[in-house]
Amino acid sequence: MESPTSALLTDHYELTMVASALESGVAHRRAVFEVFARRLPAGRAYGVVAGIDRVLDAVSRFRFDDATIDHLVRAGVVTDGEMADWLREYRFSGDITGYAEGELFFPYSPVLTVTGSFAECVVLETVMLSVLNHDCAVASAAARMADAAGGRLLIEGGSRRTDPESAVAAARAGFVGGFDTTSNLEAGRRHGIPTGGTTAHAFVLAHADEEEAFEAQRATLGVGSTYLVDTFDVMEGIRRAVKVVGPDIGAIRIDSGELLRDSVAARELLDSLGATDCRIVVSSDLDEFRVAELEAAGAPIDAYLVGTSLVTGSGHPTASMVYKLVSIAVADEPHSELRAVGKLSPGKKTLGGRKDVHRVVDADGRFIQEVLSVLPVELEDDTMNPQVPLVRDGEIVADLTNPAEAQARCAERRSRLQDADRTPWPTHSPAIPTVWEGVEEPLSTPVPSGGAQ
Repeated sequence: MESPTSALLTDHYELTMVASALESGVAHRRAVFEVFARRLPAGRAYGVVAGIDRVLDAVSRFRFDDATIDHLVRAGVVTDGEMADWLREYRFSGDITGYAEGELFFPYSPVLTVTGSFAECVVLETVMLSVLNHDCAVASAAARMADAAGGRLLIEGGSRRTDPESAVAAARAGFVGGFDTTSNLEAGRRHGIPTGGTTAHAFVLAHADEEEAFEAQRATLGVGSTYLVDTFDVMEGIRRAVKVVGPDIGAIRIDSGELLRDSVAARELLDSLGATDCRIVVSSDLDEFRVAELEAAGAPIDAYLVGTSLVTGSGHPTASMVYKLVSIAVADEPHSELRAVGKLSPGKKTLGGRKDVHRVVDADGRFIQEVLSVLPVELEDDTMNPQVPLVRDGEIVADLTNPAEAQARCAERRSRLQDADRTPWPTHSPAIPTVWEGVEEPLSTPVPSGGAQ
């Protein structure tokens, strides 16, 4: 069950930093944090943004009530006094700009830019990353599967392979990435995602034989539903299903075996029995590579049901997002100059200063590069800015409650990639390069306040 507060969905050290910042005097200084991934998973040409709606919800519920504060004091996490008072009054009052859901991201894309006091921003790190790393990983996997499926129906069915709340989030992220339906009823209730499902092997086994089970299913769900035919023998299951349901049978599902061989044989058998319009649905440990193989082989498959691989990010369960301070005011005054800051750690360098983004497109509307700058850049006619306002002065200003809009955006953005970058084979570098404009690496010099809020 979802907690009324998201404040404890965080790490201990976030509050330690706040307490120390209150002591040192930097807690109330204006700061800019960015969420980005230094690199894409090996072989991935792009990532897909998802979870922004969940992030905004978490920010809106990030409150420390008396019971929460009492717990933290008793546990020795915080002390009574200034820190407890700060927690009691906490409300995020800053600004958040970010990539819209369904937007593509690349290395160093500022998926979120969070501006406010250092203390009010730093405590949001863990909850933001826990959402984005999960949801972006699932949406990215879903988009690769959608690319591989070539327009075939995609069904998400991974609820039993993950935590219940993660299952709801995965269903939504999968839908954003390009899936058509989900088996998860809570995702249907919360997000309006189409749901579907017929029977499992237990239903067949509970009856005296397959024919009796198919008769019961026909009586309740009708001839247009999907009949599971691989409980005993696929071909015999098909014969019995068509015998009971008739040639107008809607679909059969194969959940085991050699899917290419069995789908070809199933298509031939269905056609010979007059069930020429019967669709073939397959499942059984599918991922984007297996889907691509089946498509390349011309398998007569109409729909893919994917579970485990989707909800676990298809080999990459995290998007490797990080949350880094990129600018901090030199003094407490509201309009104090911002100093760009960045890490020098080998392999983990960060570039300081708030990033402006313009994504360059060619004459055909295809993406060419993503240009990042710490100074305002005039957008040319052949560029677009993927950043949109999300929160202003602590109030949510974006309506991201409709995942269908994000799904459409994801499909449109993927259409702007080169065709080769939409194949799932693990040989890709990022589809477009990230280009730094007017930036030294690493940047650790003052940035005019007008250019890095």
